Amino acid sequence: MNSMPRYIILGAGAGGGTLGGRLALAGQVVVLVARGGHLVALRERGLRLRTPDEDVTQQLTAIGGPEEVELDVDDVLILASKVHQANDMLRSWTDAPVRRNGDAVGTAGEHLPIFTALNGVAGEAFAHRYFRRVYGVCVWMPVVHLAPGEVIIRSTPRSGILHIGQVARTATNHDHVLERTAADLTAANFDVPMPDDVMAWKYRKLISNIGNVFQALVARNGDWRPLVAGAEAEARRVLDAVGIKYVSEAEEAAARDAGFTMKPVPGVPESVGGSTWQSLQRGTGNVETDYLNGEIVMIAHQAGLEAPINQRLAMLGRRAAATGAKPGDMSAEELAALLPQ
Repeated sequence: MNSMPRYIILGAGAGGGTLGGRLALAGQVVVLVARGGHLVALRERGLRLRTPDEDVTQQLTAIGGPEEVELDVDDVLILASKVHQANDMLRSWTDAPVRRNGDAVGTAGEHLPIFTALNGVAGEAFAHRYFRRVYGVCVWMPVVHLAPGEVIIRSTPRSGILHIGQVARTATNHDHVLERTAADLTAANFDVPMPDDVMAWKYRKLISNIGNVFQALVARNGDWRPLVAGAEAEARRVLDAVGIKYVSEAEEAAARDAGFTMKPVPGVPESVGGSTWQSLQRGTGNVETDYLNGEIVMIAHQAGLEAPINQRLAMLGRRAAATGAKPGDMSAEELAALLPQ
């Protein structure tokens, strides 16, 4: 693989738009995959990238699906949708034809590497159903997508930390796609460690993401932070009981502290929250809580255990999304009363 890769971002929202925008600014060829009003805005006005230090708009190729692009063997796919949308995205791309020097050689699932830049740990299992070469990405990026055609990065000087690695670890890496992608992402203003076990980092992030639903439900309507401890402790008990390894809280905190600093972005309210908060705020009708809190529930049930706090939280997240609730519609006191004691 000697040609310059083209990065195709499957899901160019907050995370995907940031990855695609930064890669393009670093000189890489990028294709953004989006839908609805966001796709229309990307085509008409370009991708606007706002940070504490920049406000840049780029005209990048934006498409709605694989039928709009001719894939090449040197392409690299980065899956950056919400995890609950990942399976549909993977299924729509896996059978897309891939060419070498104009001649068809097979499908995307057979020939192209895919990097799973998703919250949770389900995306890698989804991807392996459809793709042979799967690389996990543990994403630490304080990014926001609320307006069509625009993404906001709330950190400086680096835009995030991306731990990446092969999910099915092998003794050799003949095509060096991991090293090349890490170098390109580093040049695009990310810190990119390559741990031996990327899933240990993703399980650690899963524990941290337990708090997403609290922020989404309560926002600034009371102090929800004391409630998170019980849900996180339950998650650790479940993972420990089944022998799943995860990076320590201290190691994760050290990596994050060394990576970037959060700073205000001009014109962006400080009250803007994380990915689940953004889904409720935009009224998408769905959230990824089933693959965060619900992932802990699934692991527990498979082992004959219970995870009642996270089970209740997953239900509350589903209900809030389905009923059009906005962040802060529930108080911290109301949430506390609904959680198992």
